Amino acid sequence: MSSALPTLNALLNLISAVLLSVGYAEIRRRRVTGQHRLMLAACVSSAFFLASYLVYHATAGSKPFAGHGLVRPLYFGILLTHVVLAALIVPMVLVTLARALRGRFAEHARLARRTLPLWLYVSVTGVVIYLMLYVVYGATSSVPRT
Repeated sequence: MSSALPTLNALLNLISAVLLSVGYAEIRRRRVTGQHRLMLAACVSSAFFLASYLVYHATAGSKPFAGHGLVRPLYFGILLTHVVLAALIVPMVLVTLARALRGRFAEHARLARRTLPLWLYVSVTGVVIYLMLYVVYGATSSVPRT
């Protein structure tokens, strides 16, 4: 079961990224109801991701990165920014969501301009980290060492 969770986590991150992008497009078109639904769905997807991520790491621990050469500092640079921003984005999303739900739309919009790109970055880099860790440089990978 836990071996499927990294793939599920990447899928949930991808779903969040798509929902965030389409939600942004909706608000740019002034389609508020669609944007609300998409952003709430992104919150749900991200919440499921967080639960799955915590279960996986509580049961399986962490997986060392097998890449070598120049890809190694690239991976760890992405991982570092991802982890730091992932810790920051949770309260930002919660406050942004709370402002919208309370009808404080001007305050919501000001914070959302910062929250959206960071949340999108965290979601996309989550997928990139999964691909680097489990697909491209995974234990069964035949990628040559550089």
